[in-house]
Amino acid sequence: MTDLLAPAPSYCQRFGAAVLLVALADFFFYGQPAGITWFLFGIVLAAAMVALNSLSLNSMTLNDRWLWVRPAALLAALLPLVENVSPLSVSIALVALSAFALSLTGRLRAGLARIARQLSAFFIAAPFRFVGDFLRWRKAARRHGRRRIRLAAIAVWVMPLGLGLVFLALFGAANPVIEYWFSLIDLFALLDLIQLPRLVFWLAVLAGVWAFLRPRLPRFLRRLPRPVRSRTEPPAQARTTIEDVLFGKAAILRALLVFNLLFALQTALDATYLWGGVALPDGLTYAAYAHRGAYPLIVTALLAAGFVLAALRPGSETSEDPLIRRLVYAWVAQNIMLVISSMLRLDLYIGIYALTYLRIAAFVWMGLVAAGLALIIARIALGKSSEWLLSANLLTLSATLYVCCYVNFAALIANYNVDHSYEMNGPGTSLDLFYTRSLGPAALPALDRFFDHQKKVFLADKRDPADAFTEARFRDEQKNWRAWSFRDWRLLRALDKRGPLVVPPGYQPAMPDL
Repeated sequence: MTDLLAPAPSYCQRFGAAVLLVALADFFFYGQPAGITWFLFGIVLAAAMVALNSLSLNSMTLNDRWLWVRPAALLAALLPLVENVSPLSVSIALVALSAFALSLTGRLRAGLARIARQLSAFFIAAPFRFVGDFLRWRKAARRHGRRRIRLAAIAVWVMPLGLGLVFLALFGAANPVIEYWFSLIDLFALLDLIQLPRLVFWLAVLAGVWAFLRPRLPRFLRRLPRPVRSRTEPPAQARTTIEDVLFGKAAILRALLVFNLLFALQTALDATYLWGGVALPDGLTYAAYAHRGAYPLIVTALLAAGFVLAALRPGSETSEDPLIRRLVYAWVAQNIMLVISSMLRLDLYIGIYALTYLRIAAFVWMGLVAAGLALIIARIALGKSSEWLLSANLLTLSATLYVCCYVNFAALIANYNVDHSYEMNGPGTSLDLFYTRSLGPAALPALDRFFDHQKKVFLADKRDPADAFTEARFRDEQKNWRAWSFRDWRLLRALDKRGPLVVPPGYQPAMPDL
């Protein structure tokens, strides 16, 4: 019997916990900067899930390794929120909390590919979980005659709350301190807090936390029964179709021979001009050569990966042929070399035209493509299934995204562009001050180093008052404890080492923290 048909206090307990979490979210997030509060809210939400899931706790002992592995894995997934709150770190935390909630109820399956499908279904159904559960609970309550139980559960609080208010009023009349506290309460000000955007925020948070407090998976994916061929049916005669001719063993063998020759030509050209340092034809620069080839080669590698997966399906005739397997190994190896060549092309282009977020993302993407191609070779060599390949790629992607949470890309871009700029005697072009300032407070140390060099070499200080405004806003935001993060704390210490900030005229500080 599910908890949907459990006694009413079980539902009331979950709803009460959800309301308390909504109140905490309002205190942490509404109208407040993002910071350490995301980590604290994740910890409180996980504690609420554990407290409401007595079934999983009762079924485990202190010697059960899963009792400690799951909280440790969740804590590791929440730690990026301490470093810095970003869409990536929040996404990782949500995925980990979802997996933790499903594991507490025993619904989490084994295997990364299956877990990924479960989490996808969980997130699709999460926004509608509260409304659906409420409607089903009302139907179940009517069916089992529990209306009186609900009324009794509500009525049992009438006397304690009523007498409690009477005693509180008497204490207020007898104690001047309590009376003073009452005078500070402005009911009209409290009513002003209840606004439409805030109500929408409350409802959104309620629907979100309810999906974690009562984790369920939708049942809209139903397996269709496979048709069973009758034993008396005569076997179909083997017929050669156009598809067998175009994509058969002979066609795939010839395609691999042609593809290997073409890729060998491209690899030889890259080895000549990029790795060997041979001069390019007249009118063609290394920057143009690198920029034109970086992204098309990645598309080529992806198409090659799709062809290999389609041609060498597990158990197929082509996958058992030794010659085809050797040609596939050679072709995938050449694709990996093309991806490495694309990364070198992009590095040459960045060395001239500076670093950006998109170019960093391209580096990460190229690395993932190279790892995926290597995993394809491993799958063919080890005879693994397609589900194993999907799980291995998901593990690689998850590890990469987790590491990216701890990389300060804004500071990395600013430092690289400053160090390689023309003004700092670097090989690149002039520093794009507008783009560097758009990176936010993390670019301030790099800009300070840039302007200090300008002042020493060119005897000119071209600092912009906008930098002082950016630092002043950052310092003002850090006065609110909710905005704390380990990355911002390190940046604040770095800014403090250069001396006190001169607040620019006309700066308006933000509202004080409540």
